[in-house]
Amino acid sequence: MIEVRQISVLSDNYVYLITDDETQITACIDPSVSEKVIEVIEEEGLNLRFILNTHHHYDHVGGNVELKEKYNCEIIGNKNDKQRIPGIDIYLKDKDEFEIGNSRFKILEMSGHTVGHVGYYFKRDGILFCGDTLFSLGCGRLFEGSPLQMVESLSKIRSLPEDTKIFCGHEYTESNAEFAFHLNPNDKLLKEKMEEIKKKRSKLLPTVPSVLKEEKKLNPFLKFDDKDYLDLIGIEDVSNEENFKKIRILKDNF
Repeated sequence: MIEVRQISVLSDNYVYLITDDETQITACIDPSVSEKVIEVIEEEGLNLRFILNTHHHYDHVGGNVELKEKYNCEIIGNKNDKQRIPGIDIYLKDKDEFEIGNSRFKILEMSGHTVGHVGYYFKRDGILFCGDTLFSLGCGRLFEGSPLQMVESLSKIRSLPEDTKIFCGHEYTESNAEFAFHLNPNDKLLKEKMEEIKKKRSKLLPTVPSVLKEEKKLNPFLKFDDKDYLDLIGIEDVSNEENFKKIRILKDNF
């Protein structure tokens, strides 16, 4: 099993330190910066052995090189994106498995936000680290990938057990909730969720992780094939790809 330490950095990024409870081996997921991560490692006496990158954007890899130099750790990323992951040592591809101590994860290809984006799924722990593919009540912008790729990636996430905890890369939940509520202002569950989110953020508490079951109920970007929802928000059901594209455009212009 893994213990997750969640570190807030920059304006809205999350970096994660995960420690296998049996071996005390630690990995860092998406170190935007190094300084704050080093502070936590030193204060907690952690044994950093690996860095896991979900994608190449600087706010997810900016601390790679300094952490590698300081701790002699190995950097893991997608084999197909190895030219863009600073300091990468270990190349993995879709469905490959790897162990952090005795905690095993599977790598899941999740292109869309970027081409070569991946997620790290710890089945035994019921945890997914999904970078900028799925956010709480939202999803990543399509900087490189296509709507079809993002639909395929979101479908992979949606197929995981409903109690899966979703650890994403950013604290965007409040603005995502406002968009979701704009689309469906009569959703009582969503209204209750918004109140919960606002309370947490007023105290500077994280809204992440979310739980997949709730995301499936409330996240507009997981409803690209929900005919009733599409009717409700005024989108004609053409195809999963086109439906998602229209929801993404609505969010981009919100």
